[in-house]
Amino acid sequence: METLVFLFSFSALGILYAMNTNPVLQEPFVILEVGVVVLVVVFLFYFLITRGNPPKDVLFFVFAEFSFTCIIDLISALEYDGLISGFMEFYQKTGEPYLGTPYAIMMCYWDGIAHFIMYLVMISRITDRKAYRTIGLFWAGSLSANMSVFITGIVAGKYASEIRPAFWINFLFLLMPIIGAITIFTRPKDRPLIGGYNAMHAQTMKLIWRPKDMILLLLLFAAMAFTVLRGLVALDSPLEACSVYLKHFEPYLKDPVGYPRVMMLHLFFYGLPLLGAFAYGLLKPGCTWMLDWTMFFAGAMIQCQWAHIGGSLHPRTTAPFRIPSDTFWSVLVFNLLYAATPILVALRVHSNPYFFLKIAPFPGQTGLPYSEEKDTKYKDK
Repeated sequence: METLVFLFSFSALGILYAMNTNPVLQEPFVILEVGVVVLVVVFLFYFLITRGNPPKDVLFFVFAEFSFTCIIDLISALEYDGLISGFMEFYQKTGEPYLGTPYAIMMCYWDGIAHFIMYLVMISRITDRKAYRTIGLFWAGSLSANMSVFITGIVAGKYASEIRPAFWINFLFLLMPIIGAITIFTRPKDRPLIGGYNAMHAQTMKLIWRPKDMILLLLLFAAMAFTVLRGLVALDSPLEACSVYLKHFEPYLKDPVGYPRVMMLHLFFYGLPLLGAFAYGLLKPGCTWMLDWTMFFAGAMIQCQWAHIGGSLHPRTTAPFRIPSDTFWSVLVFNLLYAATPILVALRVHSNPYFFLKIAPFPGQTGLPYSEEKDTKYKDK
């Protein structure tokens, strides 16, 4: 099935070419109408071809539908970068002109490549009746962050006065990952959350004997400080540290398109509490929620940082907002470490989850070295 979805998604090229060569289809309201009709037709196509063997998971249709739109986003990014032409000139003028901003171009690359691969993998696993919880949470975090920053940046930035009817389709792409995240979060876990001897042993180890966790805690605290600094910059704090950072390190945070500012505020108000929660989860045994939330946030962070780093380096970013040459490598390293931290935490949690499992009494537990209970059997004799 994933092969069929892959091939059918490229039929979007024909639709884009037809609209680009037909002036009747290039009016703002007509673009919205055609967009809605195409989404309905794509859904009906997958619904009809799967009637004989319907998928067990309704999210199959979301992934198949969004695979189609991934190609549109990829074509948009490639055309804005001048690598192809003849498909989306009309959309740049009467559809969504803000897609030509550096941040949006990088966002479209991420959607057209990373999300497209995720959709095909999840469709394959659904078809094979296999679980996809981990990659599903990563996708939900990635697309939720993608669309929340994108939509808010449009209405809060300089393109707020250029909103066309096609803008409203974006709310579908914000709603679906939220519904998908809720659906996946509320499903039974793929693995048991009750640990045995290994979990008991892992949870008796002090932090000093867990050097990897110590390093991750240091990275989390550094990421929290970095989040606070850039959040205060986005809030126009008069602190000298904020002024210095804005002027000498990341002037891109004040790009009038609005996306960098909105992203920093998202991370400040939503990402900062999660980073603190992850630090707590590395200190307190039995935080089973770490298994899901670390993966969700890793997807959100890598998408945001991809678009942010790529946008600040993109040739379309005007000179006053580019990273100064004398601090280029330090800014790049800071941002890459910032993006890597949630991913490293998620990998740590999933590769060795014993510390994060609950421990329940089981036969034979009484009298073990790690049990606080006393062995009373001898006394009974």
